[in-house]
Amino acid sequence: MIRLCLVEDQALVRQGIRSLLRLVPEVEVVAEAVDGQEAVETICRERPDAVLLDLRLPKKSGVEVLEELGRRQALPPTVALTTFDDDALMIETVRAGAQGFLLKDVSLEELSQAIRTVAAGGTYLQPSPREYIVDSQSSRWTWVGWIRPMR
Repeated sequence: MIRLCLVEDQALVRQGIRSLLRLVPEVEVVAEAVDGQEAVETICRERPDAVLLDLRLPKKSGVEVLEELGRRQALPPTVALTTFDDDALMIETVRAGAQGFLLKDVSLEELSQAIRTVAAGGTYLQPSPREYIVDSQSSRWTWVGWIRPMR
């Protein structure tokens, strides 16, 4: 069972995601947060196996949440969820510590696959970064042209 913290500020979206995730037998939403500050506190207290994190949040952005949890050494595997198809945002999010990046128009099957993948230690980026990939030696993003989706 993957114990998940759901971080989303919009009540209807949060409730919808929670309801959909009830259909995924191996995922259990054990905690929720509605803003960035509450997310940090909740994740540190509850220690979930994975986090589904909206990037546009009040009080602290999703990237700020990732950075703070990383500084505290309390960052679980995280899938960032956003409406913005923006390579620069994806790069910033992954550099801050997220292992997954999804647009909110994904299917439940893809969302559950992303959660399973990051909880198991993998990376799930969709859409795939089109021009950049991180050089693990230097932590710099380097242009490499078109790459295949990382799953």
